[in-house]
Amino acid sequence: MKAGVGLFLAMSDSDRKIRCLVAKVGLDGHDRGAHVISRAFRDAGFEVIYSGLHKSPDEIVQAAVQEDVDVVGISILSGAHNTLVPKVMAGLEEYGALHDTLVLVGGIIPEEDRERLEDAGVDGIFGPGTPMEETIEFVRNNVKPR
Repeated sequence: MKAGVGLFLAMSDSDRKIRCLVAKVGLDGHDRGAHVISRAFRDAGFEVIYSGLHKSPDEIVQAAVQEDVDVVGISILSGAHNTLVPKVMAGLEEYGALHDTLVLVGGIIPEEDRERLEDAGVDGIFGPGTPMEETIEFVRNNVKPR
């Protein structure tokens, strides 16, 4: 057995960095919040992949599956959350990745839309002004074991 393989096999889930995809879906061009949360996650010791702007739900799903992430954080301010987020959720379900991926939504989400997103499988919704430590702790406490 190669040394690297033995080291990998000895690593427990608790030793592995949490892998996060921070994603911007649709035509929303406001990405300051996505950059802020990406940096906060990185500073907390998470491995972060940023999707870049204007990604389709399918592109986000493909990136999440290919990168084998633990967390998908969708940043959306465009008001299209009721259309785009369920498409991401359906794509993750189609690839069998929904049950082992923590899905978060951040942005302007009206109170009356939250239940609909949670029913679609979103694990946490974070609005403007949420303390970074609250989001980081939510991830640490709710990331699904692999």
